Parts: sequence; C-alpha cells; structure tokens
Amino acid sequence: MTDSSVLDLAPVVPVVVVEDVADAVPLARALVAGGLRAIEVTLRTPAALDAIRAVADEVPDAVVGAGTVISPQNVADSVAAGARFLVSPGWTDTLLDAMKKSGVPFLPGVSTTSEVVALLERGVSEMKFFPAQAAGGVPYLKSLAGPLPQARFCPTGGVSLSSAPSYLALKNVGCVGGSWMLPEDAVAAKDWARIETLAREAAGLK
Repeated sequence: MTDSSVLDLAPVVPVVVVEDVADAVPLARALVAGGLRAIEVTLRTPAALDAIRAVADEVPDAVVGAGTVISPQNVADSVAAGARFLVSPGWTDTLLDAMKKSGVPFLPGVSTTSEVVALLERGVSEMKFFPAQAAGGVPYLKSLAGPLPQARFCPTGGVSLSSAPSYLALKNVGCVGGSWMLPEDAVAAKDWARIETLAREAAGLK
C-alpha cells in the first residue's frame, strides 16, 4: 500500500463479517466496483483469515485489512494472510507494540480522552473511535478537536448512511467504518449487484 494512512484510502471503510469464505472474493469485488477499495475483514469468524487471504490473492484492486485485532497472534496471523492494515477495538501496550512492529498501517481503538492522550504519547495520531455512537458520537469527537487537534479518527460502531456525513464533516475525522452497505439479506442472497450499488452510494459521501 503506497498510502501510509488508512484514513485517506476512502471516506468509508466497509466492516465485513465473512461467514463463508466463498463469499469473500465476489463481495470484495462488488465493494471495489462501487468505489470502496479499503475493506476491513473482522476476525470474528473462523473464515476470516482465509477470507483475507483470498481477497489479497484474487482482488488486486482491494486494500484488505483485518479488524477485531486483539492480540499479537492476531497481528501475526493477519499479516501472514495478506492484511495490509490492522484495526483494533481497543489497545494495550502489548498489542500496540505488536501492531507497530507489523510493518503495516494500523488503527488502535479508543473511546476515552485518556486513551487518545496515551496513544499520542506513544507517537500514534491515527486511531479508531469505537463504539462511536455509544461513546458519544459526533459531539464527543467535536469536543476532542480543540484540545487534541493532532489526533485523527475513523469512527466505527453504529455509524449509518444518514449519520456518516456528520462524522465526515469533522476536521479530525478521516473516514468512517460501517456495515450498512452489506445488509445480511443481500449477502445471504449473494446479491452482489445490490452491494455494489450501496457501496457506490457510500463512496460518494464526503
């Protein structure tokens, strides 16, 4: 990835839960065709690592990453599978050290001001804000911009098509993460055309 920042790849990063590895490649192709190149595959299912591997191998225009990274083993397994960025819901010193050593861009998760300050202290200025809506949403991030202008965020968790523009309008938000362009019924029906249409709508957000 030539982009050193996950936050600048696209306004929206799809957060993907893959149950069946056979869905990974057509799903990723639909998202890329719709304009969403950066794809976060969460490590919440047994199929996740194989899904990352398949997308990395077969969808060259995609920038596939791993989400729900919570241990150094997750970091190692994800990078070995071909993940080009890492996203965690939270962070510890041990996890942060592993992500820093991975050689790929990463977004450690935060939900409090103290966590943001601690990351800035460790030289990290780009992070995931999670769970965004539950942790205070747009007003919270707006409040952080004054005292901590150097921190940039990817809010994820409860973000929707209707709320995404309010987040993206904030100067300290680079992109948002969400899964609204991947409705369960469309994935179950393998309706990749519908997912491409929803991805195109999301990619047009500013």
